[in-house]
Amino acid sequence: MTAESALPALDVLEPLRAAPARHLTDLMAAAAADGPRAVTLHEHEFAVQIGLRAAPGSASARALETVLGVPLPGVHGEVTGDPDGLHVLRLAPDEFLAVDVSRRQRPGDATPCQDALEGLPGQAVDLSANRTVLVLKGPGARAVLDKSVALDLRPRVFGVGRAEATLLSTVPVLLMRSGEETWRVLPRASFAEHVVRWLADGMTEYGSACPEEESAARSVRPAQFA
Repeated sequence: MTAESALPALDVLEPLRAAPARHLTDLMAAAAADGPRAVTLHEHEFAVQIGLRAAPGSASARALETVLGVPLPGVHGEVTGDPDGLHVLRLAPDEFLAVDVSRRQRPGDATPCQDALEGLPGQAVDLSANRTVLVLKGPGARAVLDKSVALDLRPRVFGVGRAEATLLSTVPVLLMRSGEETWRVLPRASFAEHVVRWLADGMTEYGSACPEEESAARSVRPAQFA
């Protein structure tokens, strides 16, 4: 079956698709905090993700750049393209991940890149089902991540448009800063539930005005016990 012939079948099956963390939607909503340290968590479902391999500066890299309309990142940690659309992360010297969050994954998304590499060394593979995209957003988002990620996330070190492979707790993830207060965490689908629950647990303290006030309130005994 070709990608084109699979499209009608996909239209029928689309309502049945379940993202890795969809069953945790209520948990993520309940963990959201308001106020000066507000933070929310949600899953961006079915983003397009295409794994690419090509030596930088090679004919293969140029062919991919022509098809994507986006240059491949030249240095580690760099993200090229539009963070709210198609962008490319550099995972290794010759390995990249093209991500498009502006549309849902469909069969054949990797075909243009595969065709561009015809006769050239390199690889293009649809990895959309490999990872999911979790979005942590708000003034408290960085503080939540600081508790679990062994990276310096200060803006002067980890600015908007940077991405790194790291561990969140004990889980390998890709971490990208897509906005001043917006972070994307990309775990493998099989680890999505663990990561969501871990992040949600880390968000619980941000529902109060500040930790000191919350601690003081708990320490005050009711009058009847004074």
